[in-house]
Amino acid sequence: MEMTNAQRLILSNQYQLMSQLDPENKAKYSRLRNIVERGYALHLRELDKNFGVLDEVECRKTIDVMEMFHAMQESYKGLTQEAQNKIEPRRLTFLGFDMATESEYVHYVRFLVSSEGAYPSFDQTHQFNAQMPMLDKYHRMLDVWRTCPRQYHLCDNEITRIINA
Repeated sequence: MEMTNAQRLILSNQYQLMSQLDPENKAKYSRLRNIVERGYALHLRELDKNFGVLDEVECRKTIDVMEMFHAMQESYKGLTQEAQNKIEPRRLTFLGFDMATESEYVHYVRFLVSSEGAYPSFDQTHQFNAQMPMLDKYHRMLDVWRTCPRQYHLCDNEITRIINA
């Protein structure tokens, strides 16, 4: 992260204020203030992780993934008991993304659910941190879901194909 001296001064002052407002995290803010004031380039990169970027295309893909899970869950409810028995219900749970490698997606999903009120039926037990990379799996699942003629009225075979993608 590159900053002008004026930007560094402003951020340093912000960290000073935060250390006073949040005494429990005073050591954290003092450390960050020291990094900013002294311009330790290697450690300034830590600050970058606080500023994620998710472009419009990736936002739409994330919403598509969530819509796909919503469609599978609703379709499952409409299946006969015999058809439901062929599918493990826990596999229809939207787990989210990996906080370690896909954090911008985790934060976006949390924003959609918490701030925007989207997908209230999704289980938030793990706060959408799947703790393993999921993006590739979800892209494969989306590819299968998009081939289904009635994406919001899936049969048991279509749901199985999607979750096994």
